Amino acid sequence: MQLRKVAIGLIVIASLSTLTACGAGENAAARNITKVTDGAETTVMTDTSALKLRGFLLVAQPDGSAVLVGTIINSNSTPDSLLGISVNNVLATVTSATNVISENIPMIFEGDSANAKAVIPGLGVKAGNTVELSFFFNTAGVVTVKAIVRDQRDTYAGVTA
Repeated sequence: MQLRKVAIGLIVIASLSTLTACGAGENAAARNITKVTDGAETTVMTDTSALKLRGFLLVAQPDGSAVLVGTIINSNSTPDSLLGISVNNVLATVTSATNVISENIPMIFEGDSANAKAVIPGLGVKAGNTVELSFFFNTAGVVTVKAIVRDQRDTYAGVTA
């Protein structure tokens, strides 16, 4: 009798665990999450760095230059410094009040909250191409991502050199 109660209890527990599994299957909302931006993203996590590069892309300009769009966030209590940026080995002209990226004070290239600007003169790339975008940091070192080039329309119509 005692063994029968234990067996029934185990069967009930086993059936309940299958009922609590994710029933949404392959089309579950959590499986269909997509990136909100077409910009390049990466994270640099080391003992001395905790940088997040988010939404980086270039906007091609009519004169052949390009303008950088994206955000750098430092989540480390130790500040890092942006020493420079290059695209396909062409140095960008970076303008910012400071090159220091402090904890949770993002460096934002373009947009309403922008506090930095980077223009790559004479790059001559067309929209739709990808480029090698390199950031040079004092502590994190060199961080390189592949970024897409967009044309100056729609969301990026106001992005000018």
